[in-house]
Amino acid sequence: MAARGRDFWRATVLLLTLALLAGGVYTVVAFVQRSETLVSERCTADVGTQHAALATDQAVYASLITAVAVRRSLPPRAASIALATAMQESKLRNIGHGDSAGPDSRGLFQQRPSQGWGTEAQVMDPYYATNAFYDALVKIPGYESLEITDAAQRVQRSAFPHAYTQHEVMGRSFASALSGQTPEAVQCILRAPQESGAPDIVETELVQAYGALAIVTEGEVLVVQASGSHAWSVAQWAVANAKQLAVTQVDVAGRSWLRQDQAGWQVSDAADGQVRITVAPAGTGN
Repeated sequence: MAARGRDFWRATVLLLTLALLAGGVYTVVAFVQRSETLVSERCTADVGTQHAALATDQAVYASLITAVAVRRSLPPRAASIALATAMQESKLRNIGHGDSAGPDSRGLFQQRPSQGWGTEAQVMDPYYATNAFYDALVKIPGYESLEITDAAQRVQRSAFPHAYTQHEVMGRSFASALSGQTPEAVQCILRAPQESGAPDIVETELVQAYGALAIVTEGEVLVVQASGSHAWSVAQWAVANAKQLAVTQVDVAGRSWLRQDQAGWQVSDAADGQVRITVAPAGTGN
């Protein structure tokens, strides 16, 4: 009877221990999951004393607008003007409606088909709309030396000509960072990716934004041949698009951005002359 009692208590202790361990694992998993949901996803640009922040979807369009300026060999000032304009007109989102002042306004820059900006389908295409804006901007003599609000107004002819001023810091900060003039300035705080990345889609988006690039794919890593400010422009474009494209790491010129660290750019052994963009592996989120 004594032996049987001891066996009973041993079994009871074992079951309690296993229950506590299971509870502990559940608690840890729940804590990690809750911590993930509490992450406030955002992208920031710090240039000198200037600080600006955007939602992750806004950062995607900011990176596109700036990449198109880089592709066209326009100065960062052009991107600053375009970013401030798009923020005022659409909050940097590709919206499919206008307002009482312009009921047929559409897209990032709220361009109006009735005023010759193109068809509704065209102005709803972010690439078309951005190029249309720059086409108009470069026709303004001396636009680079104009105040941002003045240059924007000459393109847009808005009913609220002074409204662009409030977005100047954002425009300058993200234009300087995303054009590569200010390295390691863009940082995005993101949750873990919920699905795997697709290197071919990243390549398609890159080429559409920047034009022809020398790209080699190595598994989940895209290697883009680029140097100097162009490399930093591509690298920070990748960070700004990390949520949408499931990017987990970007390496360039002795620096690395790791999504999981949420600590910004860190010193690394990343080689010069190339940008390495790593996406989440197959099976992520399954």
